[in-house]
Amino acid sequence: MRYLRVLRLFLLTSLAAEMEYRANFYLGLLSSFLTLLGALFGLLLLYQGGYRPGGWRLEEALLVLSAFTLLQGLASTLLAPNLNKIVEHVQQGTLDFVLLKPIDPQFWLSFRAFSPWGLGDFLLGMGLLLYAGERLGLGLGGYLFFLFYLALGSVMLYSLWFLLATTSIWFVKIYNVTEVLRGLLEAGRFPVGSYPALYRVFFTFVVPVAFLTTVPAEAALGRGEAPFAAFLLALSLLALARGFFRLALRSYTSASS
Repeated sequence: MRYLRVLRLFLLTSLAAEMEYRANFYLGLLSSFLTLLGALFGLLLLYQGGYRPGGWRLEEALLVLSAFTLLQGLASTLLAPNLNKIVEHVQQGTLDFVLLKPIDPQFWLSFRAFSPWGLGDFLLGMGLLLYAGERLGLGLGGYLFFLFYLALGSVMLYSLWFLLATTSIWFVKIYNVTEVLRGLLEAGRFPVGSYPALYRVFFTFVVPVAFLTTVPAEAALGRGEAPFAAFLLALSLLALARGFFRLALRSYTSASS
């Protein structure tokens, strides 16, 4: 309960600060809409002439795109505003003050700030999910499976991002590393089955893009055996991120020492 109260305070203070620039919300919504429009245009081009990449129907591929859009909202609302600042905390020595606070430092670094400018992605992603689900005749169970495995994908994305951000304790200038991760995640716009075999292996076992967007769609459609693997992978990555952060703190000596 204590951490829930702290989380509520983080949310309220972040919103109070961000609401000073309300026009940014409409600009963010416009940017999200144009991004989604571009992704839809690319997807429609891919399906010209009755072609079905990897055997996926267009409506099924829209489920994958909705998962990607929702994860984009998570990245813009929570991950980027917090995890990208870990590098700054290490460079400026302000990580010292975080470690001295009477709260778990990973919790503080992960949830200190919320940006409402990613809410447009959530709204558009949910709209796309409902549209595709209606076209496919998904029931309540399908939607619940989708959201459950999307939550697991969110845990994976957070864990990977946090792992990369934590390496700044040893290698300070790693801003571009998280951008590389976001670039690789762009592949999640399309079903992983639409890629050649070598790319499918890479996006499944090296950078688990398939588990972030394709698996939630497969779970909603009642396909594949990957959903159970997604659960194990999410827990493993979260435990790895936690352990890696604790290990990194042993090497942290602050900016002044």
